[in-house]
Amino acid sequence: MFNPSQADVRRFFCEVYRKHCAHEILAPLEAIARDWIVQHPEYAGILSDVEAALAAEYTVESGQSNPFLHLSMHMSIAEQVSIDQPAGIRAACQALSLKRGSEHDAHHEIMECLGQMVWTSQRNGTPPDGQAYVECVRKR
Repeated sequence: MFNPSQADVRRFFCEVYRKHCAHEILAPLEAIARDWIVQHPEYAGILSDVEAALAAEYTVESGQSNPFLHLSMHMSIAEQVSIDQPAGIRAACQALSLKRGSEHDAHHEIMECLGQMVWTSQRNGTPPDGQAYVECVRKR
């Protein structure tokens, strides 16, 4: 199972951004990341400086959202939708995308449900509840 470190994730997104800006060929996973990166131009500054990206701290107290977590969640949701796992997430995402007018806006709402599912799982020491997650997305 793939288990990247925080630094690995940050280097990955910074390298994808660098390749995108240099018009270099991207691997399939990099192309997916690039598609989400270009929808977040506000992250260009941090993605263009690997050393700053590696050193950056994103805490609740600082009031800054973590761009690497945000992009990773976009990619996780895209993967879930592509394989319809948990069952029903594809249809729920498609319905929410139609309702919100864009896949991007739907993903931002789905992130709330995904975060809630992970938090509940960790708090209770139980496996993630995929059906509760899908139901959360459907209710949005």
